[in-house]
Amino acid sequence: MNRQQFFTVLGVSAGTVLFAPFLASCSKNSMLPANAGTGGTTSGTLDFTLDLTLPANSTLNTNGGSLISNGIIVARTSAGVFVAVASACTHQGYALAFNPDNQFHCQNPAAGHGSIFGTNGSVINGPAVTALKIYNTSLSGTSLRVFA
Repeated sequence: MNRQQFFTVLGVSAGTVLFAPFLASCSKNSMLPANAGTGGTTSGTLDFTLDLTLPANSTLNTNGGSLISNGIIVARTSAGVFVAVASACTHQGYALAFNPDNQFHCQNPAAGHGSIFGTNGSVINGPAVTALKIYNTSLSGTSLRVFA
């Protein structure tokens, strides 16, 4: 290896080391809060309250309604029970949506990759194999608290 080749390899290696963290930070889940991970236990202190009298939260006043807040899907089942889960599919990190069938569906546009999860976070249909992270909910009057 001559001197020019050595410095070329050195420059490429240094560039990789310096810029790799920036590339990794642009993953599908980078918009989620640090403690809104999928599966496992919570490592942070997620805690927020939704005022159900506000128009932005009005979908939760109807059974089957849902919204996304702070990287969490908050839904009201057809039985009127509030559930909150991490909003990213555990398979490839794509967005989830709550459907009136009381299930969370992966919105991955690729055919055959639409995982389905129950309201308890369990995998109903793969390819996902890891359950969704579930968060606690507590209703007090018209204030719905979502917390870890």
